[in-house]
Amino acid sequence: MNLHVREATPNDAKTIADFNSRMALETEGRPLDRELIDPGVESVLADSNKGRYRVAEMDGNVVDQIMVTYEWSDWRNGQLWWIQSVYVRKDYRREGVFSTLYCHVKSLARQEADVCGLRLYVEMDNMRAGDLPETGCGAAWLPGNGSRFF
Repeated sequence: MNLHVREATPNDAKTIADFNSRMALETEGRPLDRELIDPGVESVLADSNKGRYRVAEMDGNVVDQIMVTYEWSDWRNGQLWWIQSVYVRKDYRREGVFSTLYCHVKSLARQEADVCGLRLYVEMDNMRAGDLPETGCGAAWLPGNGSRFF
């Protein structure tokens, strides 16, 4: 598998909005209003203070996405990165695509001195997401923070 991970650009906005719409239908049975989601995605892509999308490509096609947003933890005097808006195209699931993107984000977090942990919101009925420690790069925590979040 030849995956290329990169930061998303404004050219990815429609794909990301489409993936977010698919995710909402799959996980919550909820259609998203494209008049809201399209500018919402574009807003994140235009302002990294709101968050950052990263995508994984295979053969020039985006097959996975992940968004990281930020929360300051006064308890840890550090920044928590929230992983959200995760979507893997159905035909690439269970192929290690998410693991590659997740490990990439985790390595980026380790390079930032003020990042004290990663958090991933998981829907109650999304049991596969509980397999996160099996990604090959460990659970969603960084050394020294004493916490593990899924």
